[in-house]
Amino acid sequence: MRCFTSALLSAAAAQVALATPIKARSAYAVKETHFAPREWTKLDRANGVGVMQLQIGLKQGNFEELERHLYEVSDPEHERYGKHLTAGEVNDCVRPKKETSELVLEWLLENGIEPAGSTTAEDWIIVHVPVSVAEHLLDTEYHNYRHEDGTIVARTTHWSLPRHLHSHIDTIQPSTSFFHASANRADWVAGGAEVPASFKTPANESISSVCNVTSVTPECFSTLYSTKWYKPTAGDKNQVGFTNYLGEFPVRPDTKLFLQKYRPEAVPSAYSFKAFSIDGGILQDGPLTRNQSDVEQISHEANLDVQAIAGISWPIKISSYSTGGRPPHIPDLTTPDNNNEPYLTWVNWLLEQDSFPQVISTSYGEPEQTVPKSYAERVCRQFAQVGARGTSLLFSSGDRGVGGTGKCYSNDGKNTYKFLSDFPVSCPYVTGVGATMNFEPEESAYRAPRNVSGQFRDLYSSGSGFSTYWKRPKYQDGVVPAYIESLAGAYDGLYNKEGRGYPDVSAQGLYFAYFWNGTEGTISGTSASTPLLSGIISLVNDALISSGKSPLGFLNPWLYKKGYRGFTDITKGFAYGCNSTNKGFPVTEGWDPITGFGTPNFPELVRAAGADCEW
Repeated sequence: MRCFTSALLSAAAAQVALATPIKARSAYAVKETHFAPREWTKLDRANGVGVMQLQIGLKQGNFEELERHLYEVSDPEHERYGKHLTAGEVNDCVRPKKETSELVLEWLLENGIEPAGSTTAEDWIIVHVPVSVAEHLLDTEYHNYRHEDGTIVARTTHWSLPRHLHSHIDTIQPSTSFFHASANRADWVAGGAEVPASFKTPANESISSVCNVTSVTPECFSTLYSTKWYKPTAGDKNQVGFTNYLGEFPVRPDTKLFLQKYRPEAVPSAYSFKAFSIDGGILQDGPLTRNQSDVEQISHEANLDVQAIAGISWPIKISSYSTGGRPPHIPDLTTPDNNNEPYLTWVNWLLEQDSFPQVISTSYGEPEQTVPKSYAERVCRQFAQVGARGTSLLFSSGDRGVGGTGKCYSNDGKNTYKFLSDFPVSCPYVTGVGATMNFEPEESAYRAPRNVSGQFRDLYSSGSGFSTYWKRPKYQDGVVPAYIESLAGAYDGLYNKEGRGYPDVSAQGLYFAYFWNGTEGTISGTSASTPLLSGIISLVNDALISSGKSPLGFLNPWLYKKGYRGFTDITKGFAYGCNSTNKGFPVTEGWDPITGFGTPNFPELVRAAGADCEW
């Protein structure tokens, strides 16, 4: 992040120079409270001299206006369609009002704190303070909390603000919450891949000749989704990117091996794709070290992402974003650990750039309830800013179906049984991607859990759900109510009928061929389907840009009005999860919260997008 350069810095300098007296300290009131999850034990007070970084989310000046612009430039029936906003226009919409910036700055200075940095739009402020100062600032006490796995973190159960600041500050983290995410991959393949029980050899010889269900390759994908005959021509005007967290980075020698076998003409791209480090994210051009491969077992996900994208979309330019850091998390039964990825750090860094890829894939997520709502809402709003600038953000829907086996309980202190929705895929400003398997026909991805000493483990079921944080967006009104009505009351009380449903679309997600640590294997999950579909969307953008038109940008308004015509409806399967092999939501004709509108048909996608192409 950049240091303060404009209004906030100017205000700080003016106040110090003029020695303006600080207003009297306002009465404090609790701003946010969270229960300490049952997996954590409260210990002694946290070390007061330990330094922590606080991220302060200021109320944005006019997000509603930004949202209006986002939907207008993303609506294929609106006259502004495709006329995406500049960085300056986006910043002007979300920049806090002068009163907000001045009041928050005054409060910080009153407590002897000078900001360490902010976003260009000044809607986020960063400060570095000892724990004791954070306690005074937030009128609270930080304690050490030990998780049952031994993890110890410093957190509090509530934090407060002066009353007059409640309407000016949305969130401050880390404070009452914890945060964890994982790659949405299902790579528990013991003894090799197994043929799904429902698999039938495709009658279509062009598919059956190149598609092996136990090791699915780029040639299969390009044949199945009809991208094989398209040759990108937009050059440097079109890019696709992907994110890496949890210490991951794409291993270039492994990518070279993959491309040598499956896309020989693309081999140079293994070393030419751009890699960016954010907040200490790892950059490494050579192979994994022994510790990285044997102990840490990292970069399975990053390798899958770059190989899935390069295998389908070459020669479109690729960017890799590796982000370090550990933001807040509320642990629950599914995600108890505190290893996590900073969506906020990544997206705020991205928004500081003059330009970025027109499609970005993210294969990470976690149960929505583990993320503080105030934090989730602000991260989601940052994603809206990216969409307004003309980029499609695709997020994986998860691999736990309607919830992890035996983990489907609320995290509000009541332990209520419920389906668990995922974040960030539940954000209405991103496109959620589910997973399919088999070829003719495709069906929702599923692999039964193993019974180990009476416990079911390693369930893989394409992620499915309805948000508890966000209401159903208008673009879903034409399809989601009909699906809910078709359930005839099944699962009532287990999900939010009024929530944003996901995923929106899907793609293959079982047994991808890929290389890791010099060896070929297979890997599964919506972590696979998301970069694959991202690569295909980047091909659609290539056709648009080559036709002199704008890229698709935020997909969902177009997708729900026209784009769905470019997807093949999936009508077979279920979302499993929560209790061993119990079935959850069913796949149906039309949109459903397991496969969305289905899987891509590239020529029809190009037609639906309005590109000038001949086939």
